[in-house]
Amino acid sequence: MRKTWTGTSGTGRTRGAPATGSARTLRGGWRSGVVALAAACALTAGVAVLPLPDTDGYRADTVSAPGSGTLAGLSGKAEECENPEASLRPSGADGPSVAEIKKRGKLVAGVDQNSFRWGYRNPATGTLEGFDIDLVKAIAKEILGDENKVVYRAIPTSQRIPALKSGLVDIVARTMTVNCSRIKDVAFSHAYFQAGQQVLAPVDSPIKGYDDTLRGRRVCTAKGSTANEALKEESFGAVFDKPEFTVANQLDCLVRLQLGQVDAIVTDNALAAGQAAQDPAIQVKGKPFTTEYYGVATKLGNDDLVRRINKVLAAYSQGGPRSPWMTSYSRWLEEDLPDLTGPPAPKFRD
Repeated sequence: MRKTWTGTSGTGRTRGAPATGSARTLRGGWRSGVVALAAACALTAGVAVLPLPDTDGYRADTVSAPGSGTLAGLSGKAEECENPEASLRPSGADGPSVAEIKKRGKLVAGVDQNSFRWGYRNPATGTLEGFDIDLVKAIAKEILGDENKVVYRAIPTSQRIPALKSGLVDIVARTMTVNCSRIKDVAFSHAYFQAGQQVLAPVDSPIKGYDDTLRGRRVCTAKGSTANEALKEESFGAVFDKPEFTVANQLDCLVRLQLGQVDAIVTDNALAAGQAAQDPAIQVKGKPFTTEYYGVATKLGNDDLVRRINKVLAAYSQGGPRSPWMTSYSRWLEEDLPDLTGPPAPKFRD
């Protein structure tokens, strides 16, 4: 598969480029094959522009992950709260949330369009692809009998929770970490992937990881991300809290790094690996410093939908190396995140 990624510039012009294309020399003396700025917009038929509403007290331009602003629940460990990744047991029963989706005839899914191999638009085909997109299709097939009965809404990191709370989407499948603060505002499936926060920086950078080598360095994160919360708790002297270093979409950080406007990125290692695969001038530094679990998010109280998604996940992981989960992993993630044998073991609270 030819490696490509896509984003949109601040002027709204869509750009895409092969990772192996001709390199450009950027400020700072290092080279990059791709330069683009990402923003949430419709890139293909079936991907709807998500309005940026002011809902439930969330300002679209300032929203961050709810909670106290500390690392409570960040690593998803039991001692920090009551097992945030524990979900409801699977069920195929229809409830009001599932009935509404069936009545509408479409599943409305909040996704990413800029994360290579997770949720991104393939410029060669004009379609959304990736590991999270495969999972959305499986959910649509379970509920509606057709994986194509999906309305995709491209949403920035900071709008995942507001989109669910306002009813603009039924689900969010967008590398969304389950943690103690978020389960107060939305409901999650059980975990379908394990990740961790890590540092991304140029190959020749003196930055070695999440440590004192960040001191005085400009670090970019996405609004509403666990990476941003981590730096609020312990920044090692990094400069990260200026508006230009906190962006709506995580891909914007990559562009700032390529342009020399920041020195490093902190993000999920799963996303960092995909970005490093696109640009040989950057690499993941150090080791993951958190343990996090991705879940499919729904509106709080939509228990029947949570149970139905968990039913999908149960089937999705069955079959060992031939399971749908492993098939999707082999296609999208194995090259950059090798040696995985399946999703995390599910945890349930009832």
